[in-house]
Amino acid sequence: MEEELKSFVKVWGSAIISVSYCYYIPSKIKRGVHRLLSVLPVCVLFLVLPLFFVFTIFSSTTAFCLSILANFKLILFAFDKGPLLPLPTNLFRFICFTCLPIKLQTKPNSQNHLPKWVFPSKVAVFVVLLNIRNYKSLLPPILLLVLYPLHLYLVLDVLLTIVNALLTIILGCDLEPHFNEPYLATSLQDFWGHRWNLMVSAIYRPGVYSPVRSVCQHQMRSDWARFMGCMTTFFVSGLIHELVYFYINREKPTLEVTWFFVLHGVCTAMEVALKRKMRWSFSPMLSRLITVGFFVVTGYLLCFRQIERSNMLERRANEAALFIDFVKRKVFNYTVSYNQFLYKKNIVVNYTA
Repeated sequence: MEEELKSFVKVWGSAIISVSYCYYIPSKIKRGVHRLLSVLPVCVLFLVLPLFFVFTIFSSTTAFCLSILANFKLILFAFDKGPLLPLPTNLFRFICFTCLPIKLQTKPNSQNHLPKWVFPSKVAVFVVLLNIRNYKSLLPPILLLVLYPLHLYLVLDVLLTIVNALLTIILGCDLEPHFNEPYLATSLQDFWGHRWNLMVSAIYRPGVYSPVRSVCQHQMRSDWARFMGCMTTFFVSGLIHELVYFYINREKPTLEVTWFFVLHGVCTAMEVALKRKMRWSFSPMLSRLITVGFFVVTGYLLCFRQIERSNMLERRANEAALFIDFVKRKVFNYTVSYNQFLYKKNIVVNYTA
């Protein structure tokens, strides 16, 4: 654990220094290819940094924050696009908005008006799921089919909401939420575009979808250009998730996750095309059941089985236990050392008296 914490300090120290360079040097270079070339060495470094970790919690978090989000933000920044513009007012803000999964809120969001009991309820369900994990072998397969995506959603939503709340206080500004109740999605387009992992969607749109669609519009009809933009975005997302899996497991990619995103890309594109041609629609409740059910089933078959095979959840639990034990030992050693110091000090005082 001590070696992992040393690696954590070195990795994130390197990241902060690199982002500081981007704030002072590339930001002064004219947008375009020259600014892109000035940030590319940082992007390459960010692709390497997760490999310095053994613990999955550190490697996956670093991969998500630096190798994916920060790299996309810096590439968009090179062309005066993305969440880093307008340029933050100081270095500390620039580091936070680059390295952390946050985005400045530009317009009020309806999620801010959700009942106050919603988030505590999610926390309570999350705690229950953590305890249920110990009885996984006793649960029927159909229940596991639902529990895996629910566990993933609650882990991300609860932790990222807490991070957002803390950074809102520290930075003194409103931040975009990461999720918008995806279980209420009435279509795949609604799910991926407006409810699931909004931080990533906001980066893919200007970073992948819009450029591909713009290029294709000169070669084909607008409908096909939209289709190509949609498929390219989902394909890139699949490859990026494969990269994250590689950082965690250090095994040859199986491309299962890529096929998951390609499948959802095809279905989303077909759904959009049908909506344009057909006037009727399902009831909201039925639409939600179909959308969430499709995500759960395909996610289990193509994503969560890979997590199951790699024992990722068990490894995370063991890492958490090791970290808690490490903290306990450090606190105990500090307490013992402090008590010994006070004891020796009292002896000296009594002797001199």
